[in-house]
Amino acid sequence: MKKRRTIIITITCVVVIGIVLGIVFTRGGGSEDTLSTVEVTRGDIVRSVIVDGNLEVPNKAYLSFGVIGIVEEVLVEEGNNVTKGQVLARLDARSLEFSAEIAQAQYETAQINLMKTIYPHYTKISGTDMPGVWLALEEAQDNLKQAQELLNEGNTEEVQILLDLIKGNLSKAEEKSLASPWQLPWEVKLLELQVDIARANLDAAKLNLEKAVIVAPFNGVVSDITITEGDEISTAALATPAISLAGASEIEMRGFIDELDISMVELNQEVNILLDALPDKEIKGRVAFISPIGTALIGVVSYEGRITLESPAEGLRDGMSATAEIIIERRDDVLLIPNRAIGGSLANPKVSVLIDGRVEEREITLGLSDGISTEVLSGLEEGEEVVLFTSGERQDGFFMR
Repeated sequence: MKKRRTIIITITCVVVIGIVLGIVFTRGGGSEDTLSTVEVTRGDIVRSVIVDGNLEVPNKAYLSFGVIGIVEEVLVEEGNNVTKGQVLARLDARSLEFSAEIAQAQYETAQINLMKTIYPHYTKISGTDMPGVWLALEEAQDNLKQAQELLNEGNTEEVQILLDLIKGNLSKAEEKSLASPWQLPWEVKLLELQVDIARANLDAAKLNLEKAVIVAPFNGVVSDITITEGDEISTAALATPAISLAGASEIEMRGFIDELDISMVELNQEVNILLDALPDKEIKGRVAFISPIGTALIGVVSYEGRITLESPAEGLRDGMSATAEIIIERRDDVLLIPNRAIGGSLANPKVSVLIDGRVEEREITLGLSDGISTEVLSGLEEGEEVVLFTSGERQDGFFMR
């Protein structure tokens, strides 16, 4: 029994001695073999804000006709590149041309009424044909016919010139009629009123003719077409896009910046953009817009931001998922150490430097940090070895001794 107790005591002593030796060898009083260290190196460090979002084509147009009618021509296909001002589709505009003919009829009616009212009176009193008034009215009528012909050809610019000539001839007729014994200014005023009405009708006809044609408002790519030749465009269909167009050359990124980061973000800051669909391409950009109005979602406030792409790459598409790294501050070729090597406090940071197998505590001055590494302004030199602390020694953002 005594022998058995002796054996148990002996075994217990061996275990205790083993544990003690293990502690000694593992903690080792600062032995170089048991410490994890890293060299102080030079490099670049960037402080940034990360924003998730999507690519967006800012120039998008959903085009439709402005008047009802039958689709006469669709001149493009999906995927076609188009230029600003190019005609994409048009309606049958014959009914609109009839509106221009109504304007002509208003002119002619006014002339006939004027001649019926004025000319007989002058022939009775003066015995003349009143050549000045007659010639002016005759010339106005000829100009009106020319205007109608040009309008039928779609030449609206020369039509406007002829309308101005018509009004000038009517003014001459008015002056000559006022200078005669029989002054009938109200009849001339009536004709001028008819001219104004006809001009208004002509302007309306021109506007409707423009609405019967879809024209590209900018250079772009046709992304969608919902009409075909022969389709009837009803009043209800006017609200539905007939042709969709996307800008071909411009694309930007749109995302939301967290309220904790918004104070650091400014216009024109440099941005690196990574795309989920094109991971091998890094695109440069600049902050172009920061909304002053916040958006709250599930209690989190964020602010819309837009980033212009300075180096667009091939293959970019509207809606692609993107991550933007907004560069807040950058330091190049500076001394860097991992944050795991920093001890002490915020006010008095320190590191443990390994020199000839011994650990020396040293105060340092810190600069810019990216959350993983930190710039060292003073207290260390390149190539020195600093001790990395374990996660269990972390406290208040630093590793404590």
